[in-house]
Parts: sequence; C-alpha cells; structure tokens
Amino acid sequence: MNQIPTEPPDAPLPYLQRIRDYYQALGYGAPYEWAHGDPVAFQPLTQPLALCRVALITTAAPFQPGLGDQGPGAPYNARAKFYSVYSGDIEAEHDLRIAHVAIDRQHTRADDLGSYFPQAALRRAASAGRIALAPRFHGAPTQRSQRATREVDAPEILARCQADAVDAALLIPNCPVCHQALALVAQWLEAHGIATVVMGCARDISEWVGVPRLLFSDFPLGNGAGRPQDRASQDATLEMALALLESATAARTTLQSPLRWGADNDWKLDYCNIERLSAAEIVRRRAEFDVAKAQARAVQGVSRTSPRSP
Repeated sequence: MNQIPTEPPDAPLPYLQRIRDYYQALGYGAPYEWAHGDPVAFQPLTQPLALCRVALITTAAPFQPGLGDQGPGAPYNARAKFYSVYSGDIEAEHDLRIAHVAIDRQHTRADDLGSYFPQAALRRAASAGRIALAPRFHGAPTQRSQRATREVDAPEILARCQADAVDAALLIPNCPVCHQALALVAQWLEAHGIATVVMGCARDISEWVGVPRLLFSDFPLGNGAGRPQDRASQDATLEMALALLESATAARTTLQSPLRWGADNDWKLDYCNIERLSAAEIVRRRAEFDVAKAQARAVQGVSRTSPRSP
C-alpha cells in the first residue's frame, strides 16, 4: 500500500491525510490507494507560446436537466456525473457544473464558471496574441479507477488533441479524485508530445500522483482557475499557467500562486475534518454517501452502454 507523506502544520491543506482519516471514520475500511508516478514525462514547448495551439481539459460536467439540483450551491449529485470523454466548441457558450464532485461547498458555491472553467480568460489571451486557441475543449471523467483513466480516457483525450493539432493543454481539476485523474491524463499527454499545466488546488495529491507542471492556487477545491467573481484573479491565474508552460525545464515543477482566498485560512480547518463532526453527523454522512455511491453505480452502468461523443 502507498505510504502517503504527511504535511507540516503550516503547509497547504493536507488532502491525502484528511481524506484518509475522514473515510476511515465513516467506516469504509482500508484507505484508497492513490496513483503514484515516477518518473514523470516532460515535454518542453517546441515553439514560442504565441504560436502554440492550447486546449482546455476540464472535469466539469454538462448540465443535465431532469437529474436534480446541479448548482450553484448544490449538494453532491452522483446522477450528474459523466463517465465518457466529451468535447465542446471552445467558442460556444456552455453550462458546465461541478455539483457531481467533492468540492468545498462550505466555502464556495461554484456560481462562477470562470473560477473552474477558464474559457473566457483563454479567449481573452488568444485575442491578445498570447496563445493560439484549440477549437475544442475536452471533458475528462472523474474515475476512481486509475486503469480506466490510463487505458481509456487519457488515450481518448490524446487522440482528440492530436486531431486538433494541439501543442499544449491546461487541465483544471476540481475534486480530489479529479486531481488524480488529470495528473494521469497530463502524464499521458506529455509522454506523447503535448506540454501541460495542471491548475489545481490540491497540491499534495497532484505532486504525489506526479505532474509535469503544476500551478497551485491555495484556494478551496473548485477554484483552480481563480477566485469567483474576480476577473483580474482569473486572468492572473491563467497568465501564471501560461508562463509556467514557457519557463519549466523539468517534470514536477510547481509554481504557487501568490493570490490569497481571503483575509485568513480558516477554510482549511473545515474540509473533511472528522474532528469537527459529531457522532450523529458522521452517521448521517455515511448514509448520505452510501446513497450517492448507489446512484453513481447506476449511472456508470448506463454510461458504459452509451456511445461516446465525438
């Protein structure tokens, strides 16, 4: 079993340890074994960034009417998950939600698409000549199955990026498992000639799995592209990611954003913190999560029989 490193008290929120303690307290037994890659592939840019076609890869889900509340501020909705890669026109407007993932709902409502899907910021960068924009973005499923991510989803995303002549990709995860899934996708893309930056909020997960380049924003999960309702923050976060594409010289390069979430870091004390939950609340959360798991299994069974979008 993987031996997960611990974090010092003043470090970014230790998601690996917090999640392990939380689910063991809920009674789920042996902790989840996270992927751990070594070595990690690295692909430098082969031409100036202004000439590079950049794609966006997200774990946000298209809104599906009739499948219950999907945000903003919605509780976890397993029925709204997706299990196959999808693609969309980068120039069209899209309604993407993250109610299907374990974002930090206590401290962020996911009410601004730009905080987790930087389509608008990318368009602005392309208009300014900073990059060339790929014609499509791609949705990567949040799979707990590392094998499914490596053998099915990552090759499918690579094929779609290659079809669009992509040179580089920005990957924005939301929940903890999203960070693992997109780290594995980034490894696959880099091994096949596409430079990447993961724009994430869970530093320990991304670095444990292994990513070529990480732009770490010390924000609650679900805000990897900047603070909500803050265009300047979102543009600055994107620019840091683009600069990292240009400056990194080796795999496992992490750049921490200097932007802060707020005046203090009290939000870090709440996420999956079993010490802050009563016995009754632990029982309630276990029952709630069991229902969500059953819903997810049902959706996944249907998805496996459905064709993938082009």
